[in-house]
Order: sequence, then structure tokens, then C-alpha cells
Amino acid sequence: MSALAGKLRQLRAQSGQVTASPVAARPAMPANVRNLLLRHAQIKQQGPARLASRDRDVAGDEIAPGLRYTEARMDWLQPPALIDAAFARMEPMHHDRLLHFDTETTGLAGGTGTRAFMIGAADWIDGRFRIRQLTITSMAAETAMLRTFAGWLSDDTVLVSYNGKCYDAPLLATRYRLARLANPLHGLAHLDLLHPVRRRWKGVWENCRLATAERQLIGVVREDDLPGAEAPAAWLTYLKGGSAANLRRVAHHNAQDLKSLAGVLIQLSNLGEIPPPRRVRKIT
Repeated sequence: MSALAGKLRQLRAQSGQVTASPVAARPAMPANVRNLLLRHAQIKQQGPARLASRDRDVAGDEIAPGLRYTEARMDWLQPPALIDAAFARMEPMHHDRLLHFDTETTGLAGGTGTRAFMIGAADWIDGRFRIRQLTITSMAAETAMLRTFAGWLSDDTVLVSYNGKCYDAPLLATRYRLARLANPLHGLAHLDLLHPVRRRWKGVWENCRLATAERQLIGVVREDDLPGAEAPAAWLTYLKGGSAANLRRVAHHNAQDLKSLAGVLIQLSNLGEIPPPRRVRKIT
């Protein structure tokens, strides 16, 4: 039979017909390669488990499933007389009404796909500076975080932020709307410190970022600070089962932002650069 098949191939070749060469048999896959591919498929199927870490400690008390709360109080480092003078210049905007706030989010683009995974807020209680932070460790905890933050606001609250009018407030408004909750920021007075800083030092400093303002005005130079651009990766890594180390660094970064907000506000007030706060317009 094999001789006949060979004769037929010879006749086809002589007549000009082209035939495909017989397909060579695949060599057997080495056992180590096969095992490696199987292991890769198992890891891919397991998903988050491949990032499992023992370092899963997120600071704070769990006040709702997946929602962590931290609170700290500190004595202000600047002389009380300097603080009192600054607050006196801000009347009738009494300092007890001020709420400094800052969010850490999953991206800088905004829109419905971006969410806040951490909300930090700071105010003055009995002459001491109080910092409160909310951190969600699961997607399902976002509504609980939004409700808790809303409880920190009242009708006469004056918001203090850095670029919060353009970023933090609209982002939170979107998250409240998607959660079918009333937006508690609507109608509140809002003092965005980026605007007086730009008005006074644009073109004088290399830029008007908060890091520059805090260095120039209150002498804060951050060391081992996690850049804000790395915050989304820190949270997403934790959600996938990874280490909480960078998420804790995000919390430290957020707390320093709040302290810097208060320090910059006091310095601007003493320089006569604080305008009357404007009420937040309705964001649709």
C-alpha cells in the first residue's frame, strides 16, 4: 500500500499537481513545560488568591461591613495666638464651622467610573485638631461610607478643600446620586484654597500644587510619602488580596493633606488672602 501511495504522489508531481506535505507529528510536550502551563492556568482561574498576603491590617474600627473608621486628635504646632488671629480675620466664618475634607479615589479622570475609597475630614474640637477617616475595604461598603460622611455635615458647615470644587465635590455628588442618596454637600459654603494660592503665587512658584503651598507657607516637606497617583493601585491591590502596606501609606498621605489644608488656611488668613466662602452650586 505504501508503494502505491508513493507512485501516486510521483504521478501527481509529474502532472504539475501540488499536494501538501504530510504534517509531521508533534513532538511530545516535556513534562516540566506541561506542568508549568497547568499551574499558570490554575493561578489565572483563582484570580485574587494569587495576590494573597498576610499583611491585611487596615487601621481603624469596622463600623459597618467593609467600612473602617479612624479618629485622631492633635494639638496644633503653631502658637495659639497666631491661630486665634487667623480665625478672628475669618469671622463671621467661625472656625467651629470649618470642615477640611479630602478624598482618595480610584482615578483622576472623574466620571461615573471613578469612586472614592477613602474620605478624610478634619475640624476643630475644643481647641484641638481632629482628623477622621473613612476607608472602604469592599465595593459594597461605599453606601455606608457616604451615609457616615453625610452625618458629619450640617447646614452651616463651611467646607475647606484644595481643588475640591472642581474635583472632590463633583465626584462625591456623582457617588451620592448613583447610590440614590441626597447630596449633603449641596448648598454648603465652600472655601477652595487653590484659588487664593493661584491668585497670589501663580508665576512666582514653580506650580500651585498643595505640596508646593505647604512647603512654601508652612515648611512641610514630606518624606516617604506615597504619591497620590499611586493611591488607586494601593487600594485595588488590597481588594485583590494583596498587602495593606501601601493602603496604610495612603491614609498617612490623606491625614497630612488635611493638616496642610488647615496650616495653609491659617497662613492665607494672616496674609489677608481668604475671600468669603461661596456656596456650592447644585451639581447635576
